[in-house]
Amino acid sequence: MRLGYKPNFDRSSVLARDGFFAGLAADRLAALKQALSDAAVHGVCFTRGGYGANYLLEDLSVALAKPKILLGYSDLTSLQIFLWQKFRWVAFYGPMVASGFDKGAGALQGYDRDSLTRALTETKQEWSIDLRGETLASGRKQGILLGGCLTLVETTLGTPWELDTSGAILVLEDRGMKPWQVDRALMHLRQSGKLRGLAGIVLGDFPDCEGPASSETVKDVARRILAPLEIPIVWGAPIGHTQRPIFTLPLGIRAELPATGEGSGSAARLNILEPACVA
Repeated sequence: MRLGYKPNFDRSSVLARDGFFAGLAADRLAALKQALSDAAVHGVCFTRGGYGANYLLEDLSVALAKPKILLGYSDLTSLQIFLWQKFRWVAFYGPMVASGFDKGAGALQGYDRDSLTRALTETKQEWSIDLRGETLASGRKQGILLGGCLTLVETTLGTPWELDTSGAILVLEDRGMKPWQVDRALMHLRQSGKLRGLAGIVLGDFPDCEGPASSETVKDVARRILAPLEIPIVWGAPIGHTQRPIFTLPLGIRAELPATGEGSGSAARLNILEPACVA
């Protein structure tokens, strides 16, 4: 409401529980279909990126529905990739009600108001965002911005909605993974061909991913596996799981990743080359 939006939600549905799911899959699917088909609803902001979004995909058909704003991160990556691969829906990788908005604009574990507003309301011109990260490999490339949570991107492999990364600027972030688990996931993506033909990579800051003092860090792993791709790579952007205010990135639109220098003196921006919304 503080941002000018009028919330519409069913309290019993939002608070539902079924084991480690946020309610029965059938109920969650029905609620999502209702939101997508209701002409009075202009966007869906998820409560949190709870486990189980992938349970909804096989019975979700929105081919005739008008695309709407879908805002969220983490496990919502499954839904966002499905809708992109099946219907070319643009989605928004950003804060959720109980994971970002609850802390407030500019706060730790809150949300970045500028990128949210530009992503959801810019309908005419390009815009740009300082990624507030570190360049691991410099360069300047354009591509379609795609990706999300590393674990969920990886789990699309072998499904009918496996993410096509060719020519993409790939966003990858996660939390709570040990460096060797990130190593395994990135190698899986590399060996499955998903890192071939990329235009660039934007990595999150991977909180709670520390290993033993003697081990490589996640940044070390990323540099070792990804730097040989010879494309611009940025480490440490506050996307998805982060302790900093969460950026909102529109997925499925053309973007440019100019990354200069390397290390602490580097600079990187993400230029959004087309609006994600129409007036």
